[in-house]
Amino acid sequence: MSFEHATIAEVLDDLAARFLINVPDAELASLERIHFQIEQAHWYYEDFVREQNTRLPSHSLRTFASLFFRHCPLLAPWREGHEEAYEAFLQYKYRVPVCGAILLNSTLDRVLLVKGWSARAGWGFPRGKINQEELDVDCAVREVMEETGFDLGPWIRPEAYIERSVREQRVKLFVVEGIPEDTPFIPQTRKEISKIEWHRIQDLPVHSRDREKGVYNRFYMVVPFVA
Repeated sequence: MSFEHATIAEVLDDLAARFLINVPDAELASLERIHFQIEQAHWYYEDFVREQNTRLPSHSLRTFASLFFRHCPLLAPWREGHEEAYEAFLQYKYRVPVCGAILLNSTLDRVLLVKGWSARAGWGFPRGKINQEELDVDCAVREVMEETGFDLGPWIRPEAYIERSVREQRVKLFVVEGIPEDTPFIPQTRKEISKIEWHRIQDLPVHSRDREKGVYNRFYMVVPFVA
């Protein structure tokens, strides 16, 4: 479908067909899983639909979810109280375990970090939320591929990892050594990663006092794994 002249109602119909109608009944019975599908639809709307039709407004995930619940007949049973359901989804979302990788060069003095798309995004390790019934190793391989274009599969060792609990969320990063610094890294996802760079480990902040240098805020997602 071309979205160039589509109305918001036509767009929502198309997105419902893409992201909701074919979802298994077991997932449609879970408001958390429904919201994850709506989140996928929201990314598609912002990344693809609005590029074809610039007249359509940008929406936060909250307002987009509200539009979806009001428009989609499939979601009618949850229309009342969907705001409370959205808040519950946020609580659930930030507790879903995360897996990724710490990629080190051959001399073990540099680490690969990625920077998010927004202007205020900080630097962190390539990582992401684990899918339902997905193995930790598989999640790490998938996320590194999506964010850097690098196939971690032949390099990863399941027993070599660091695991932390960060704000009640389990974060597991597999440590991978010997990655050539001249490896080409290209994000496979749109508008998610703005930069991929090697950083000297000795330059990374290890204490909150590094806030005085303005470094801590740029690397706060790294600190729990280097402190």
